[in-house]
Amino acid sequence: MAVGLLLVGGIALMPRVTAIVFRRTAKPRGAVVTLALARLANAPGQASIAMGGVLSSFTLIVAMAIMVTSFRVSVEDWLAHLLSADLYVRMASSGDTGGLRPDQQMMIAGANGVAHAAFSRTSKLTLDAAKPPVALIARELDAADPGAKLQMTGDVLPPLSWREGETPVWASEAMADLYGYRVGERVTLPIGGTGERFVVAGIWRDYVRQTGALQMRIGDYRRLTGDTAATDIAITLRAGSGAAQVIGAIKRLPFGDALEFSEPGEIRARTLTIFDRSFAVTYLLEAVAIVIGLFGVGATFSMQTLARSREFGMLRHVGVTRAQILALLASEAGWLTLLGIAMGCALGFAISLILVFVVNPQSFHWSMSLHVPWTMIGAIACVMLVSSCATAVLAGRRAVSVDAVRAVREDW
Repeated sequence: MAVGLLLVGGIALMPRVTAIVFRRTAKPRGAVVTLALARLANAPGQASIAMGGVLSSFTLIVAMAIMVTSFRVSVEDWLAHLLSADLYVRMASSGDTGGLRPDQQMMIAGANGVAHAAFSRTSKLTLDAAKPPVALIARELDAADPGAKLQMTGDVLPPLSWREGETPVWASEAMADLYGYRVGERVTLPIGGTGERFVVAGIWRDYVRQTGALQMRIGDYRRLTGDTAATDIAITLRAGSGAAQVIGAIKRLPFGDALEFSEPGEIRARTLTIFDRSFAVTYLLEAVAIVIGLFGVGATFSMQTLARSREFGMLRHVGVTRAQILALLASEAGWLTLLGIAMGCALGFAISLILVFVVNPQSFHWSMSLHVPWTMIGAIACVMLVSSCATAVLAGRRAVSVDAVRAVREDW
């Protein structure tokens, strides 16, 4: 609703804004520029019609570009923070059952080239029968500095603030939205015995699990559940060892064929490829928006130039050349497009703030940081500006080609 109102309000204000802007800029300049600004200042209604397509299309372009770029850069930063190990290993089919036994974990930790192996266990919890289950991830975490492994969104609850007998858990943003979890809140979870007490020690960012996820220290998980299996391993390589060497050593273990291996670069590339495919339609929409804006400029100038044939004929009589009239049309289109781009940039930025900080958290239960693709927006603005001027000139060539005497004969 807010997005639609902003766009409609911007379009409705165009005639008034056009008149104010061009009247203040209509100072004595070259003949062509002076004529262009005078017409735009005194015929704001007609000018705003041509600018409407540019404004709406560029607003859409800016809003989508900022939203998609903010999301992509946030995902890249999240992956860089998350993928701190040299090699990642997981069971080919992980779930609540199965996993690597302690003796198998010791064999992996002792494999040639492995400096450290951090084991984790992923399972599911049902907190509300009416909602999908949430993920429970037990892994190595430093309670004093959970931000070393997790991308925290705010303050965390330090260990000194825990009550005796409490077990800390770190909740994803989706848990905060769907279940109302807050830092410092005491919660009940179906982990271990019925008398166990848990405290939310922090909220972290998760771009994978929209239904929610909890993380806890693997030592606490094993103490409460007695489950010592592991489904995932983050391996730090020994100095001088390569990933291929370690993968080969682990694959030679009796259970090596049941494991899947990924390097951080592969995970990052695969994730961003999926992201780009998911948002490919937005790039298509941006291209369509550019075409719509140019079509609006072309159609409007085609109609207006035909209606202004007598005006052009009179200008020809007073010594204005065809080239100058075409330059006049290009100048009018350029000034209009420039104003449309400026207003579209402002409106698009305002809409992007709504998309980034309101719509996305409400729809997907995650937050992101704001990133503006200045280079992309500037390039698109230049393309639209040049294309609009060229479109206006092409649209006005027919009217300019009419003989000056024929154009004004009705006024004789």
